[in-house]
Amino acid sequence: MRGYLDRRMSEREARGGDPRWITLAGCFLCYGFDAVDFMILALALPAIVQDFNLSLGEAGLIGTAGMIGVGISSVLLGWYADNHGRRPALIASVLIFAIFTMAVAVARGWNDMMLLRLLAGLGLGGVWGIVSALINETWPPHLRARASSFVLSAWPVGFILAALLAHMLLPAYGWRGLFLSGGLALAAALFVLLFVPESGVWRQEKARRRTIHAHGGVSLKDIFTEGRWRRTMLATAIAACSLTGYWGTNTWLPTYLVKERGLDPGAMTTFLIVMNIGMFVGYQFFGYVADRIGAKKTILFCFAATTILLPVYALIRDLSLLLWFGPVVALFFAYFGIFGAYFSALFPPHIRSTGAGFCFNVGRGISAFAPYVLGEIAMSFSLSTSIALCGIFFFLAGALMIFMPEAGAAAREAGPTPSRPAGQAA
Repeated sequence: MRGYLDRRMSEREARGGDPRWITLAGCFLCYGFDAVDFMILALALPAIVQDFNLSLGEAGLIGTAGMIGVGISSVLLGWYADNHGRRPALIASVLIFAIFTMAVAVARGWNDMMLLRLLAGLGLGGVWGIVSALINETWPPHLRARASSFVLSAWPVGFILAALLAHMLLPAYGWRGLFLSGGLALAAALFVLLFVPESGVWRQEKARRRTIHAHGGVSLKDIFTEGRWRRTMLATAIAACSLTGYWGTNTWLPTYLVKERGLDPGAMTTFLIVMNIGMFVGYQFFGYVADRIGAKKTILFCFAATTILLPVYALIRDLSLLLWFGPVVALFFAYFGIFGAYFSALFPPHIRSTGAGFCFNVGRGISAFAPYVLGEIAMSFSLSTSIALCGIFFFLAGALMIFMPEAGAAAREAGPTPSRPAGQAA
């Protein structure tokens, strides 16, 4: 079956087809459902806390378990994508998180939740690095930040879809029914299997390395050799700080809106939808800006704005102002989309998925304790205090970003990208 599909895709490329748009669509779908999975947990937490009689700290650890799985999967699936192909690794990632997200529906208690979220995380962490590599290897440099930002803007779209699913399913079927909806991601895996071609750049680089060496294998140590260790560690620290701030905010945002601002679940989902519309707009706008002025400057601007605006948002008590200020804050969360193009540019093609995935997802794994720590802080103070404190982490991320190169210089230092096969964007 796989050989038949590969032959069909090769025939399509030989006829001069452009794989950019179908790859864009497949990556968008996969990353969108990745976001749905993450948001389902945040939306279900208030009900899970009540059903299992958990403290906020214990509930936060459920999110932590998933993030630890994410950190592990970035290494495993990044390695698999660089050695065996972007396409099979992306399919495996989606299958893993879809299956184990559905399995949460039969969890009997806190221990089951912890285990199943850890296992779902083993798939969730692979998607970001793989789709970032695919876009980097399919789209030309002058459009790369916009293409990457568009694909990664599937994140707020996934959040909106999760909020709509929660609105429909939570009242009738409870949090268990909501987790069953995670199986919708299987449609994305099927789309990639049937339509998305393997990266031509990856195929060329794999063949070139086999010619030069007895084996074409990639190992994790490759992202630390040849002077790469400094940028790898800096990029990982930047991801860790920014993701600590992001997840510290978004894991607890639904609970904060319900418990401290008095919203009912229906109004809470409306607030989240409006906020994520702002994030989607930010992805498109700042992707364009990054292609014009550079990824580094754009990321720094987003970090600076978030550092200031997030504590302001946490202090707002007027519900109308809170509703409309939310998308303003979320607009600057768009640095995630630029990370895709920027982190991929730090590494040459043969270690691109491993390197970019390691930086982003190990950073995400390091941020795993943010939900727990901020939940504990909230027990002593408030969730608004915890959310306000997240601004500090964006400030730290910006301070570290100053020491990183611009994307163009990083790409030149990483090494030339092999020439593209016929039918693929130059």
